[in-house]
Amino acid sequence: MKYVNFQELSQDFLNQLVKGAFLTVQQGEYVNTMTIGWGTVGYMWNRPVLMVPVRYSRYTHTLIDNATSFTVSLPVTKDLKKELAFCGSKSGRDLDKIKACGLTLEASQSVGVDAPIIAECELHIECKIVYKQPMGSEHLSNQIVEAQYKNDDYHVLYYGEIMNAYYK
Repeated sequence: MKYVNFQELSQDFLNQLVKGAFLTVQQGEYVNTMTIGWGTVGYMWNRPVLMVPVRYSRYTHTLIDNATSFTVSLPVTKDLKKELAFCGSKSGRDLDKIKACGLTLEASQSVGVDAPIIAECELHIECKIVYKQPMGSEHLSNQIVEAQYKNDDYHVLYYGEIMNAYYK
């Protein structure tokens, strides 16, 4: 296990994010992972923060909105393109995506059973939710609204304090 500092994490996260990453959240007995391709890593409130957007229409929104934490697992060198595509196109309302993809959940180190990691990935980021911000068109560029939100399916932005980041 190799722990990474904030600066190392930023570069690796951003390089992989455009290819896809797994956002995993657990609420009670329900666990779901979804593919994300958007997010931001930064420094706010004197702490390292990872922001992930989740659309209201996603099953993950139902879980993360009541959760205290989430994890992001990134397949930096492994080829998990099929699994990322599947988890980005199917809903956890309809099936267990983790089982369907043959992925393995593992307890996270810092946020524990509240948000497991995807064991097949190498880079893991564990976050405690510190802020939520619903989006709307009133403060968003018309160009972005036209390109991304024609059907009014906006995101909620979840800011997680990075509690741990490491390679496995």
